[in-house]
Amino acid sequence: MPEYVIEEFGHPPDLPTDPLSPAMQFALRVAFVDSVVLSTWDENQKLALAEIASSGDPRLAWIISDLMRFVPSEQLNTELTTAASALLGKEIRLDNSWGDLTDHLIAWDIPAPPEYLSYKRSIFTNIVPGWEHIFVEGDIDWRMVSWGGVLIDDRPYDTTDNGCNCIPAADNPQTSSAEDATWLQDDDVVFGISINGEHRAYPRRIMEVREMVNDTLGGRDLGIPYCTLCGVAQAYFTDGLPEGIERPILRTSGLLNRSNKVMYDLNTYSVFDTFLGHAVTGPLAEKGLQLDQATVITTDWGAWKAEYPDTTVLLERYALGRDPDFRNGRDANGPIFPIGDVDPRLPVHEDIIGVVTASGKPVAFQRSTALLALQRGDEIVVENVRLEITAGGIRAVGKDGSDLGSHQAFWFAWSQFHPDTELWQR
Repeated sequence: MPEYVIEEFGHPPDLPTDPLSPAMQFALRVAFVDSVVLSTWDENQKLALAEIASSGDPRLAWIISDLMRFVPSEQLNTELTTAASALLGKEIRLDNSWGDLTDHLIAWDIPAPPEYLSYKRSIFTNIVPGWEHIFVEGDIDWRMVSWGGVLIDDRPYDTTDNGCNCIPAADNPQTSSAEDATWLQDDDVVFGISINGEHRAYPRRIMEVREMVNDTLGGRDLGIPYCTLCGVAQAYFTDGLPEGIERPILRTSGLLNRSNKVMYDLNTYSVFDTFLGHAVTGPLAEKGLQLDQATVITTDWGAWKAEYPDTTVLLERYALGRDPDFRNGRDANGPIFPIGDVDPRLPVHEDIIGVVTASGKPVAFQRSTALLALQRGDEIVVENVRLEITAGGIRAVGKDGSDLGSHQAFWFAWSQFHPDTELWQR
């Protein structure tokens, strides 16, 4: 375990490897299944929680963390926090009990208890029935999945003008010319995508409201997720797939994986690793579907339209009358959802340009340092990757100028999903 983890979180507790006894399985059902199904917390649940707390099995704290995320009662939250503290042998903060507990569990890599998914599924699906197709076995570490505070977007395709109690994706959004987009200011942040000579800007103001767009550009179908928490917009090709696979229609599940949005396919309910683009559950995971990425350039509207005067841009109405600015507001002091430990080579919210080389090596370039170097005329090359300034942003291209599917992101997100990443140094 890295020393920086020990410094921040302390030494992890001893871990049992024994299976759960029938008595403990019964206590878990009473405390964490019956309490949700019956919407009650009485003496039976309190006795079961006391038995769990006295077990000395830190693995059970994962289930406490899952229930804690939905608890509205301060008294119940205190009881759960006390039980978790007993299991971990460390006092968990009451003022941020769910976050503090989950951070410790992630940082220490506490394994899940036996039959963990069944307990977690019971908690989550009894609270939000739309998740019954989501919580299934697959190539996903369910310990890391938590609730983002919103419901699943399960509206049918191309009905995205209909409201929902969710983060509403936009399908086939209408666009205008740059000249007609008078509502945008030159310093507004946009995510620019170029496919086969066609260019389109996705304003951050819209993407912070929608977080998912299913679009067609340059004759190619795209799924474009934006995670406000990770500071990253990505573009995945959703056409040209193996025979027998219908175009995935990407939606926001309302769940998070280490503070990264969890997206799924509306047609099959297959869950994707949003940051890496491969299906991890459902029929698409069984077929081993990996989506290829197109480059997304994070820049400002003035620079983008100057570089590409023929660009199109999404209409203002897709912002739904809202003008959020999450980046400089709610998470200014660090990630607001649990992420465990973070690679200390850069600050958590440092912007990087991320790309994977031809040999499969993930590489992160500190954006501020790389931009200064490129503006001086320096060459930045790693293996087959070369950085260049385009429309005021940075993209990675191959030696022949080919698109390598790079994007900008916060360091904490890139380094968590690419833990073996190389960090470019001048």
